[in-house]
Amino acid sequence: MNPDSPEARTIQLGIVQMTCTPSKQENVARALARIAEAAERGAQLVCLQELFHGPYPCQSEDHARFAEAEPIPGPTSRALAQAARQHGVVVVGSLFERRAAGLYHNTAVVWDADGSTTGIYRKMHIPDDPLYYEKFYFTPGDLGFRSFATRIARIGVCVCWDQWFPEAARLTALTGAALLFYPTAIGWLPDEKATCGPSQHAAWETMLRSHAIANGVFVGAPNRVGCEGQLEFWGASVVIDPYGNVLARAAHDREEVLVVPCDLSLVESARTHWPFLRDRRIDAYAGLNQRFLDPVADPDIP
Repeated sequence: MNPDSPEARTIQLGIVQMTCTPSKQENVARALARIAEAAERGAQLVCLQELFHGPYPCQSEDHARFAEAEPIPGPTSRALAQAARQHGVVVVGSLFERRAAGLYHNTAVVWDADGSTTGIYRKMHIPDDPLYYEKFYFTPGDLGFRSFATRIARIGVCVCWDQWFPEAARLTALTGAALLFYPTAIGWLPDEKATCGPSQHAAWETMLRSHAIANGVFVGAPNRVGCEGQLEFWGASVVIDPYGNVLARAAHDREEVLVVPCDLSLVESARTHWPFLRDRRIDAYAGLNQRFLDPVADPDIP
């Protein structure tokens, strides 16, 4: 089967939305059980949430938390590879990678259905916000925006904060991705939820839908759920088609495994009916390489 072929072909996409406990062993075991559940329900490709193997580590700057990181390959990545092989599914997992002493990344790995490693993506955009002190822990990715040919389809992966940047989605789509995944850890601050919660969640989902529409891709975003420290992760994991339709959305307040049929022929359909890639003015976008376009006086205007 050619994963890049445009013919009508429906795949079953699995999205795992979990709570996390302080025990890495327990979290990994629960993730493996959710992969098995998704596969039993027919999923051919399963994506886990960001840093699924433990509580979100970046609510404070704590040197002790570097001990949670692992090399790739390592114990957790080997367990996910074995799950992919055992169940015959493609697996996407987000890991706290120890690349070298003092060098750590927020890294997503793709394993094909035979358990082989298809590729890795290191999170490119690293936030530094209240309770999201990721710059303390993670070096920005150095592999660029990528997609990976699996037995099921060519897929791209970005991670959480990357999803606010249209450039990341575009460049990943331009490498040939038909599906774009965003393993995510996003939630509410308790003192903001009542006044800002609905609009914050709406903005997040709107961005995901916009990436699907602008690039003619399926988008899947598994988010963690439940309270950890000062954050309430809002769940609402979502699968979106290339026209921006929400095919499935998980609850805000409980664990859930979504298994969603995705007709890959919609990628071809969306991109020919809404030919945004065709009509891009690539000759006119040099300014995107600048941090900001400072105003320049026009000599023809008095």
